Amino acid sequence: MNPESINTTNNSTNVTCSRDARITHTVFPILYTVIFLIGIILNFLSAWIFFQVPSKSVFIVYLKNTVVADIIMTLTLPFKILTDSGIGPWQLKVFVCRFSAVIFYETMYINIILLGLIGLDRFLKTVRPFSRSWMDNVNQAKKISAVVWIFIFLTSLPNMILSNQKATPQSIIHCTSLKTTLGKKWHEAVTYICMIIFWFVFISMILFYATISKKIYYSYIKSKSKDKASRKKTRFKVFIVVAVFFLCFAPFHVMRLPYTFSQVGIIKNCQLQNKLHLAKETTLWIAATNLLMDPLIYVILCKPFRKLIPKFNSSTNSSLIPP
Repeated sequence: MNPESINTTNNSTNVTCSRDARITHTVFPILYTVIFLIGIILNFLSAWIFFQVPSKSVFIVYLKNTVVADIIMTLTLPFKILTDSGIGPWQLKVFVCRFSAVIFYETMYINIILLGLIGLDRFLKTVRPFSRSWMDNVNQAKKISAVVWIFIFLTSLPNMILSNQKATPQSIIHCTSLKTTLGKKWHEAVTYICMIIFWFVFISMILFYATISKKIYYSYIKSKSKDKASRKKTRFKVFIVVAVFFLCFAPFHVMRLPYTFSQVGIIKNCQLQNKLHLAKETTLWIAATNLLMDPLIYVILCKPFRKLIPKFNSSTNSSLIPP
């Protein structure tokens, strides 16, 4: 496949930069297809199980919202796969730029905030196990979840509205070509907002889990527990959320700021732009693997979820047995 040409978003001059799209048009569609096929099974299975779990705790409320975000994010992947592989028509690329990609990022940051809230809930349960706060309330958790969805949606909505420039097969190669001048500025501003959200949640989770680790350590010292296997298992369970958060989302956010600089014309070197684009696509795929990691959190940390897995297996097996 021939290298594609894109116009950098330099406000002062129109600079054309050649980009070799062979990797993004072949390797990444295959990798995203793997995530989609596995993710659609795992997340719809998780939704089926959670549908039977009553929302009796703050933790379960946040997990249910995470499942919804994961399903929506999963359903955006086929559009990305078709456009990145070049199979879909150029009009589909317009849809991806204006709507599908925006929804993909919306659900990613909803997921990030929800994982942070789950970390906060685990922190409160460990540090103050016998006291209740205003956040330890199911109705309050539902309101907080609704605020998260509304805030992220309203922040992202202008990215859809302000991508209303006329699209042609030649201009649609790069999504920023569809944005108005205000749209490009809003896109840059939203990127900074998202970066702040991520790093705030990231630092908060480090503090939460450092405190949790310290609390667990002192409880072992106090009880003089010598059960090493149990100790390792407990530590693994405690840190599964922050491990998933770090492995999936940290690489992308390290790369996102310099990539945004290349989009808006601050970084003008063509070779560096290409490297940043490839790094961004790689780390974005890593971020998408969160769709496969979240079900691991459900199984390890949510006891009601685990209890219903045998029920699902038995119902599935009985449906396969002819009457």
